[in-house]
Formats: sequence, structure tokens, C-alpha cells
Amino acid sequence: MAAILITGANGQLGSELKDRKNSIIDALKKSCGESESVSVHFTDLIELDICDPEAVRSFITTNRITHIINCAAYTAVDKAEENLTDALKLNGFAPGYLANALKITGGFLIHISTDYVFEGLGPLPYREDDRTSPLTTYGRTKLEGEKAVIASGCRHTIVRTSWLYSCYGSNFVKTILRLATGKDSIDVVFDQIGTPTYAGDLSEAIIRILSLTDCKTCTNEAERCWEEDIYHYSNEGVCSWYDFAYETIELARKYPAVVSDQKINCKVIPVTGDKFPTAAKRPSFSLLCKDKIKARFSLEIPHWRASLERCIKMMAKEI
Repeated sequence: MAAILITGANGQLGSELKDRKNSIIDALKKSCGESESVSVHFTDLIELDICDPEAVRSFITTNRITHIINCAAYTAVDKAEENLTDALKLNGFAPGYLANALKITGGFLIHISTDYVFEGLGPLPYREDDRTSPLTTYGRTKLEGEKAVIASGCRHTIVRTSWLYSCYGSNFVKTILRLATGKDSIDVVFDQIGTPTYAGDLSEAIIRILSLTDCKTCTNEAERCWEEDIYHYSNEGVCSWYDFAYETIELARKYPAVVSDQKINCKVIPVTGDKFPTAAKRPSFSLLCKDKIKARFSLEIPHWRASLERCIKMMAKEI
């Protein structure tokens, strides 16, 4: 029997994975055997406090968890500067609790991390083995979570991602759509460079990894690919936050149902980051190199513009 736990299930990535429950089951059947029964557990704080090591051990033991996708995180980047304890509990300690408990069962953990583990000084896309040097409490605590997973000895894959958005929850795309319907212009920084990640695409990549964790059905030696490792995933291409906002508004004009058919006359004005002082310093350059994950898992990653249009169309209920 296979049993998977998806934490942070009410967040953006967790919600996208909920939509793909049947695909998760199929992936586990592929990796563990078609005859296996599969149970899927989606939890958030109410169902399981992953900052409580006893609760984690009890849940994993009682439900015979064999796989975990840890989507839970303290993602309020600026608030983390004043709430180190809370951020460290969820980002730093909790991944270790999950990994240590799963180590006992021989299970497999997919842990989601962030581009904020890098200082963002560029100029080349960051590879998985580049030196980490986070600028923020958020980045430092997420790096501690990575270290805790690795130190546990649990079978794992760590996936770092960036600029996550989706149809669910609060995110940059939804903020821009809201502002665009009520303002003549909005200022957006153009000197912070990276790549957006559509959570739907990331969830598909995670399911692909999941399908190969035990590799019982792999006939291609190159696909025998589960191992303790770190990978980077974002959509293809490169942009600034200004580019991202500009494209979002252009797509809202193309699919007006996404803003309830309101007319948009809003202009996007490019500004430097010093116009928006924040408690946490953002990386100026956090482009992630995806060569490793594409080669290892035979992934074709969509361009960020194509994925953004797909998300906008879904929000406009045109798909």
C-alpha cells in the first residue's frame, strides 16, 4: 500500500495538487506497482501541525505514510523579519520533523524550497550547487529546512522555485488584476529579474518526479532517477516584475472576464526597487537554471508567457 501526505494543502501549490489527485494516484501506482492501493491525505494546520514533531510522527505512523510532498511554508517575506521564531518553526524545523519521521518508514519526501536561498547578485542563472547566501530571514529559514531534510538521511528531492502564482490564494497576478481595475497607473519594479512559476506547471513536474521515485516500471536506465538531490524549477524565459505585470494586464484586456468585464485603462510604470523600501531585501537577480531537472526527468517546461495566459484563461473560465 502507498499513502501520500501533501502538507500546506490550502496554499497555491497544494490546491493545484488537489486538482490533480487522480494523477498523483496514477503516479504512485506507476512507481510502487499497479496493484498497490493508494491513499492521499491533504492537510493544513487544522488537520496536522507539522511544527509538532509528536503529531507528525503519530500521523505518519497511523496513516502508514510512504510519500510526502511538503508545500507548507511561512511565505510572508517581510513579516518574517519580525517573526523569526514562527518562520524558523515552519520553514526550518518542520521539514526536519517530516523527514525524520519518514526516514523510519523508508519513505520518500519532496520538499519545496525557494530562490531566496541565493543572494541574487547574478549575472548567470543559479545552478543547484552554487553557493547559497540568503539575504532575508525567509531565505535563511528555508535554507535551514533544506539542511534539515538532507541531514535526516530520508530519501528526498528538494525543488527550489520562484515567483509562484496560480488561480488560488493571494499572489502577484491577482494583486495586479485588482489594482489595474481601480487605478490609472501602477508602479512596478524593473530591476529585479527572475522567472514566474505557474503552480499548475510545478505540480505537474512534482507528479512526474513522484512517478519515478521507486522506478519499478522504468526500462530506460536514464530514467532510474530518484536520488537525494536538489533541483530548480520555474517556467522558461526571463523577466522583471514590470514585464510580469505588463503582460498580466495585456492578458486581462484579451480576456476581460478575468476582471468581470471591467475596462482597464491602467498603465504600468517601470521604477527602481528603491522606490518600494521593504523590511526584507529582495534578490536583484534570481534566475534559476533548469537544465538538471529537465534532463533528469525528461521535462518540457513551458515559457512563462504561455503559462500566464493559460492561468488567466482559467481564471476567466475560458478553459
